[in-house]
Amino acid sequence: MSSHIALPENGIDPHHKIIGEGAFTYRVNNRWGILDPEQYPVENCHDFAIDSKKRIYMVTDHPDNQIIVYDCEGQLIDAFGKMFPGVHAIEIVQEGDDEFIYLVDSGWISNRKWDGISTDAWDSPTNKVIAQSGFIAKLTLDGVLVFTLSHPQTIGIYTPDMPYRPTDIAIHDNGDIFVCDGYGSDYVIRYDKQGRYLSHFGGHDNVDSDHNLANAHGIAIDRRIPDSPQLIISSRAEQCLKLFSLEGEYQGKIDTPGAWVHGPVFAEDYFVTSVCWSDIDGKNVDNSGFISIFDSSNNLVVNLGAGKPEYRNNQLQPMATTWDIFNHPHGICIDDDGNIYVGQWRAGQSYPIKLEKIG
Repeated sequence: MSSHIALPENGIDPHHKIIGEGAFTYRVNNRWGILDPEQYPVENCHDFAIDSKKRIYMVTDHPDNQIIVYDCEGQLIDAFGKMFPGVHAIEIVQEGDDEFIYLVDSGWISNRKWDGISTDAWDSPTNKVIAQSGFIAKLTLDGVLVFTLSHPQTIGIYTPDMPYRPTDIAIHDNGDIFVCDGYGSDYVIRYDKQGRYLSHFGGHDNVDSDHNLANAHGIAIDRRIPDSPQLIISSRAEQCLKLFSLEGEYQGKIDTPGAWVHGPVFAEDYFVTSVCWSDIDGKNVDNSGFISIFDSSNNLVVNLGAGKPEYRNNQLQPMATTWDIFNHPHGICIDDDGNIYVGQWRAGQSYPIKLEKIG
């Protein structure tokens, strides 16, 4: 078996396993998108976006290879990019007759002084990756740089000592850009389509703690009610998704107990989100991730790779992995047929998994 196929914690290959239920039933394709690792290596498969021609763009933080473009069958179309060593998220946006890529680089870089052992000693000068400041880049679909957005201290909203390591981005219909600083200072920063600062909210020190964010790892704009779009933002360390107006006013939350949850990816009237870790006995446990699917009322209806969701008195009960599908799901996208493409963090440099919809 290829070393670039990820096995879950139970050690059993889930290829062709049927998971989910009802309208959300899928067949696991653990062979999708596998490439020659000598030519097209991956490290962590962090995020996906789909363009108008149905091409799937995946970002990976391997120093030699950061954007891979597939067709829906997993065949290679293109690969490029070595300027984004900490790439973490991607969005593709139609602007007039053209489409553009927005990339989020979190600032993590491979350490040329790595001791060959340390992987989680984040403050060590010999850890495998070390942190620097991140940035946002706008590109053409061919990878030509249009502009970048740098550390918010350059526009006076951060002080030099405040870390900036953005994790995700959402683009409004008018072109406004919302950036989550989920590995830095946990603010959400709003820019206009030309990259000019408009406002920010979140952080850690609000009088009303509901406005705080803790590891704001993912963000998306909920357009299911056209006249009332809102932001859904993961506050991952709090195990919840928080709802805000586009102006940054808190509007509620969706609790996800037991799940270190990413932001939502919308399809029709439901959304899907990845969970990097289950929280078990107060710890985020390795190789314990799963996928959650929420309905039009933001109720969790199906878990993939975790126990069936249970509500008691309208409160979702703690969830945990079943150890049989995933390691650490991270980026996902959904095609027009409802298939889900899953990239993983720390999954042995494996390529993505396709969940083929059969329900």
